[in-house]
Amino acid sequence: MKFADFVSRKAVRAGLVSEDKEAVIREMTRALLDAGEINENEFESIVKAILKREELGSTGIGRGVAVPHTKHPGVNRLVATVGVSASGVDFHSLDGEKVQLLFLLISPPDRPGDHLRALENISRQLRDDTFCRFLKQARGSDEILQLLDEADNHQFGT
Repeated sequence: MKFADFVSRKAVRAGLVSEDKEAVIREMTRALLDAGEINENEFESIVKAILKREELGSTGIGRGVAVPHTKHPGVNRLVATVGVSASGVDFHSLDGEKVQLLFLLISPPDRPGDHLRALENISRQLRDDTFCRFLKQARGSDEILQLLDEADNHQFGT
């Protein structure tokens, strides 16, 4: 699975402004709403589902990265967005560091295989230090999208 298969190009955000976990989850979910990927009437329910998943354990996986995700009946296909926060967000990460790279993922409950493949792709790419460094330095959505395309084309070490 490639980023192009599930990342909404219109929802990618290079300049996240939120400073705490719930606010950044809302900001990224709003980006998916604004891109037409989710319905307005599902917005609060999706945010709550992501926050409920966070209660099980932070998806801040360390090294400045978080992958908030949920399965939700309000989507009929796997959809995601990517966000970069220059100042970082307190995400209660495993290593205690602020998060700068966020991949927010929502999938339909009846497609667990897609959900797992997307999470696997994200985690594999995020193990590449060069990829992460370039993403953190991205100055706009176009730069993020170019990096995702390069990752899809195996132009990084992973």
